[in-house]
Amino acid sequence: MEIDYSHIKVIGFDADDTLWVNETYFREAELEFAALLGQFETANKIDQELFKKEMENLELYGYGVKAFVLSMVESALELSNNMVSPDTVNKILGIGKSMLNKPVELLDGVEEVLKFLSQRYRLILATKGDLLDQERKLEKSGLTEYFHHIEILSDKKESNYSKLLNHLDITPSEFLMIGNSLKSDILPLIHLKAHAIHVPFHTTWAHEEVTEIETDGKHYMTVSSLREVLNILD
Repeated sequence: MEIDYSHIKVIGFDADDTLWVNETYFREAELEFAALLGQFETANKIDQELFKKEMENLELYGYGVKAFVLSMVESALELSNNMVSPDTVNKILGIGKSMLNKPVELLDGVEEVLKFLSQRYRLILATKGDLLDQERKLEKSGLTEYFHHIEILSDKKESNYSKLLNHLDITPSEFLMIGNSLKSDILPLIHLKAHAIHVPFHTTWAHEEVTEIETDGKHYMTVSSLREVLNILD
């Protein structure tokens, strides 16, 4: 089924793993964490327990590096039966600080695409995570000038998008969302009768994975590169 984008007036972009690298740093941090706790459990078990702890804490801590670090500390205490040393806890905190201080690595073609589209559409940034960290990354990215509005959401469910579109007086049929997560950037917009383009990133957090049943019959386009969006909207 061919999708008509001729009525699009506003384009929303996800940030992490759509505009810049993010999930890669979490995977690297998980490996470091597993190495620190290697005396207590296998790497696979440590990874499973950390993810379980992140899911338990999601409602309370939300998303982002700070929430991830708190879950690592809690997991370390539980996996070690409270035997983990203060030095190890300090190293876990160091992992988090290192993640927060990472340079912002833009993905291929990002600035070229934003520059082109910003001359023809109203662009907004809609991302989730820790407010301070996302503001810091956006500032480092040098991309602020391309967006008419920036929204850092606590979550990216249908209700969150609905409130955002209503607040900005955007008609769903005139809105296009572009992002790497089917769960957070694509399906909620399809349910709102808006449009969405999926730009997969090579690494996906388990929490963001969806089943074929969830995507079956949903009309959206998948591209291999953000640059392909220019051809679609041309």
